[in-house]
Amino acid sequence: MTAFWEFIDHYSSISEESKKAWSALLKTSDIAKGNNFLDQGTIPKDIAFVSSGLLSYYYLNEKGEKIIKRFFQENSLVASTSALLKQEPGFFAIEALEDTKLISYSFRDFRNLARKYNDIANFYISYLERHWVIEKEFAEITLKSATAKERYLKFENDYPDLISRLKLHHIASYLAITPTQLSRIRAEL
Repeated sequence: MTAFWEFIDHYSSISEESKKAWSALLKTSDIAKGNNFLDQGTIPKDIAFVSSGLLSYYYLNEKGEKIIKRFFQENSLVASTSALLKQEPGFFAIEALEDTKLISYSFRDFRNLARKYNDIANFYISYLERHWVIEKEFAEITLKSATAKERYLKFENDYPDLISRLKLHHIASYLAITPTQLSRIRAEL
C-alpha cells in the first residue's frame, strides 16, 4: 500500500482522516497474464492502481484486430475513464500482458469521498488535468503529425523500460503501424 499512497501524494497531499476513509474502499486482486481487468462492452465500476505488472487498453477494429491505445504499468491508475464517468458499456478492454497485482476501489464510492474531503477532490482534479487534458492533447497531436519512425523514437524515449517487456506486435499496435513496418524502423536505427 505504500506505493499507492506515494503515488497519490505525488498529485496532492492527503490527510490521515482522508487516507483512513479511502483505505476502507481498497481491495487487492491478482490478474493472470492474458486475462482482462475489464471486458469490452461492460460497464466499469472500479479504478485500479497497478502495484506490479503490465496492462494494455485496447479495442477491436472492424477487422477484429487489437488496437492498443495505452499501456498501464506499475504505479499508474487504470480504468476506462469515459465509460466509468458515463456509466455506459465501454468501447475498450483492459488486458493483463503480465501477471498483475492491483489495488482497486469503487468509482462511485470514491466520488462520494471526493465530495466529502477536499484533499481527495484536489487529488482527483490534479490527476485528471495532467493525464486526461495535458498528456492526452499532446499525444493526439503527436499521433496525427509525427511519422512512424518519430512515434517509435518517442515511445522508446518515453518508455524505455517497456521495450523489453512488450512483444513487437503490441508496440506496433500502439504506434498504429504493422509489425513489419516496426521491424524495418528498428533495423534502420
